[in-house]
Amino acid sequence: MLTIASWDDVARIALALPETEEGTTFGNRAWKVAHKPKPKAFAWYRPLNKSDVRALTELGREIPEGELLGVRTDGFHHREALLNELGQWVFSIPHFDNFPAVLVKLDDVPLDVLTELLTDAWAAMAPPKLAAQYVAEHDDT
Repeated sequence: MLTIASWDDVARIALALPETEEGTTFGNRAWKVAHKPKPKAFAWYRPLNKSDVRALTELGREIPEGELLGVRTDGFHHREALLNELGQWVFSIPHFDNFPAVLVKLDDVPLDVLTELLTDAWAAMAPPKLAAQYVAEHDDT
C-alpha cells in the first residue's frame, strides 16, 4: 500500500536534515537551511493565488486541488527533469517561469518521492560543504 504524504511528514523529513529550521516565508510555513548571512528556504506551503489560477486557466491547464508544497530545485534543468519524470505529482506555474522550483501535490505524492524531493531541495540550498558531507554520509552506493 502506498503511503501518501502529509504536512506532518513534510516537517518530520525536513527537520531531520542538518541545520534545518521551521519558520515562515511570505507569511507561510517554510523550512530553511542555515546559510550565511541568513537561512535559505528550500520548501514552503504555497497555495495558488487568484493570478496563478487565472494564468493556469488561460493556458488551459488543470487547477490542482488540495495542499501544495513549493520546493526548490537545483537549477532549471533539474526543474524540467522533475516535471518530466514526476509530472503526476509535481507541476509548475507561470509565476515560477524564472524561478528554479516546482509545486508538489501533497495530497497525491508518495512518501518516498516527497523524501527525495525535500532532500534534493535542501541540498540545492545548503552550503556546498554541508550538502557534500550529507551526501557522502548517505550515499547508498
